Amino acid sequence: MGRGRRMKKQGPPAPLDESKITIYKNRKAADGDNAKAESGKKRRRAEVDEDEIEVKAVPKKKANKASNGKVEKVAVTKAKAKTNTKPAEKKSEKKKQVFQDSDEEEGSDEGTWETDDDEMLDDEFDDLEGVSDGSMDSQEDEDSVLDSDDEDHPRETLFSEDEDLSDAEEKLTAANIEGLSRKLDEAREAEEEEAEMELKESAMQTNIAGDRPDVFADAESAAQAGLAPDLQLMRTRITDTIRILGDLKSLGQPGKSRTDYVDLLLKDICTYYGYTPFLAEKLFNLFTPMEAFAFFEANETPRPVVIRTNTLRTNRRSLAQALINRGVVLEPVGKWSKVGLQVFESPVPLGATPEYLAGHYILQAASSFLPVMALAPQPNERVLDMAAAPGGKSTYISALMRNTGCLIANDASKPRAKGLIGNIHRLGCKNTIVTNMDARTAFPKAMGGFDRVLLDAPCTGTGVISKDPSVKTSKNERDFLAIPHMQRQLLLAAIDSVDHASKTGGYIVYSTCSVTVEENEAVVQYILRKRPNVKIVDTGLGDFGSEGMTSYMGKQFDPKMKMTRRYFPHRENVDGFYVCKLKKFGPSPVAKSTGETATSGEKKADKHAASADSTDGEMEIDKTPLVDEDGEMMELEGGAFGPFEDDEDAERIERAERNRLRRKGLNPKGVLNKPKKEEKKEEKKAEDKKEKEEQREKKVEKKEKAEKKEKAEKKEKAEKKEKVEKKEKTEVKEVKKSKKAGSKKQ
Repeated sequence: MGRGRRMKKQGPPAPLDESKITIYKNRKAADGDNAKAESGKKRRRAEVDEDEIEVKAVPKKKANKASNGKVEKVAVTKAKAKTNTKPAEKKSEKKKQVFQDSDEEEGSDEGTWETDDDEMLDDEFDDLEGVSDGSMDSQEDEDSVLDSDDEDHPRETLFSEDEDLSDAEEKLTAANIEGLSRKLDEAREAEEEEAEMELKESAMQTNIAGDRPDVFADAESAAQAGLAPDLQLMRTRITDTIRILGDLKSLGQPGKSRTDYVDLLLKDICTYYGYTPFLAEKLFNLFTPMEAFAFFEANETPRPVVIRTNTLRTNRRSLAQALINRGVVLEPVGKWSKVGLQVFESPVPLGATPEYLAGHYILQAASSFLPVMALAPQPNERVLDMAAAPGGKSTYISALMRNTGCLIANDASKPRAKGLIGNIHRLGCKNTIVTNMDARTAFPKAMGGFDRVLLDAPCTGTGVISKDPSVKTSKNERDFLAIPHMQRQLLLAAIDSVDHASKTGGYIVYSTCSVTVEENEAVVQYILRKRPNVKIVDTGLGDFGSEGMTSYMGKQFDPKMKMTRRYFPHRENVDGFYVCKLKKFGPSPVAKSTGETATSGEKKADKHAASADSTDGEMEIDKTPLVDEDGEMMELEGGAFGPFEDDEDAERIERAERNRLRRKGLNPKGVLNKPKKEEKKEEKKAEDKKEKEEQREKKVEKKEKAEKKEKAEKKEKAEKKEKVEKKEKTEVKEVKKSKKAGSKKQ
């Protein structure tokens, strides 16, 4: 009977006192005779006289019929009202209007008004004396509609048109109904105000000084104990700290700042969840304290198991039916995907079913669908997947292209490329070429001119901590500097590999499985500065996910960064992911060195680029003016201007440079005069060097002179010695000759 079962929900009524029971019995007895006279007649609209007052009932939740909730319109006359005041009639009526145990009792309770479910808690018969008997008649409908069930039930509990009026009670009029409804509204408002006051009082009870949680005392006592941390108490302290941070003004302790509470919260998070302080702080700064707690909690639970239907071999309905026949419990992953199935329970391994081996599906995270959906490859296009392994995204691209066109699936890791080849063969992708090259240097040199490029860049993996908990302790500050640098190089190569003149494409999709700003918005902002010929466009993923950040930790990004999409495990129940779609609308102003030949992609995209001049050896830059999609000139940042030639311009530049240094907190004189001091030092060094060289030369000259002098002296001595020797020889010869001559004479 629906809402008619009033007494069964709220329990027995409060006991009645004797005065009310006596009045009630007298009224029942008076109405007995009228009930007998009218029992054989159908209830119909009464003829009214001049003195008749017609009253329309106010519809209520319950009626005075056999629990069907329908009411009638009753005409009450003054003459008939007087005839209902006889005591004998009241007594006879009371004998018939006895309480019944059936469901009809609940719908035939006289003198009870149902206003709201909260008012049912009061005694139903407390206000019986103050309510007019005519109030029952006021609950009857205008159309006199009778429930079809009335034919099967006795009508002893129904009331006639003139049975509820007595001389002791006032007659029910339109004014009385209005007053009663006003009283009911006032009572309802009073109850609502009372409920609000109770909520405020319960909230205020947590704000009094005595109930403020002393999280610092708990932490100090736990540290002094020297025991292993109690995880349950630590979790309670984390929730208390988050609640305090939500209302620090009223719940915070005097002398403790917000930084103190944040430091305590980060320390507890590191201990409870096992993060390094650096990574915990980086992830905590992305959200409010309450949402950060939800994010850390979501990383502790694995994401749902999702499979992607391979539309090259089957469709989702047939695959779902085949897996259901094997006892797999599954459902579509969501309205945003037409090929995903979420698996809740499987009696067989999903990687060993005949359907899996036949290539009807592949195990793939739901978030990995998103970059390919944003790329939206078309049939007969040339598409590049720069980091393709293990092949989930590449095979999805091939399925969307319907095995037409050409897909280059590249990966820098040779072992991972083997798994990529296996998935491509198993899923029947025939338009795919697998390459093993470093995308930073190979593209666009090896090949270019692609219609679309997908770059699912290698990242720190802060969005898939539930799959790889080692990220909590393995990633440090160095990783967050080196990995974004590599991502920038890859994205620059991806942009240069796209043909901006493509009729159907010219799109680049950049995605990561990370939630940090350094790997997502910061990389895209860098690319927008380096490549003014690209712009951010809508990903086409609808409202699924969150908008990209336009500001973070004092850094401001491009306003169009809102068109990028972020996905978090605690919001969308998928792995943390970031997706950005770029459109290339002009040639890249890339500097080309001497003798460097243009790549195939640049030949196709930049036919008007000037060749390098091999004579002067200077860098040749493509100075072709940039135009938008409508062919109009683009306004460059800073405007078009030539070189500074006037002295006034030079003075302005120096003044601006000094102001810039002052804003940084540096002394312009110390910084700008630094080169002069260095020049003086260099000049002094040069002079010292020159003096040393002169001294060295003098020493060398002296040495040479000394050597020459020594040589001359030696030469003189040798000559003298030779002369002496010659004299001695001549003397010896003369002596010999004289001896010979003397011997001959003898």
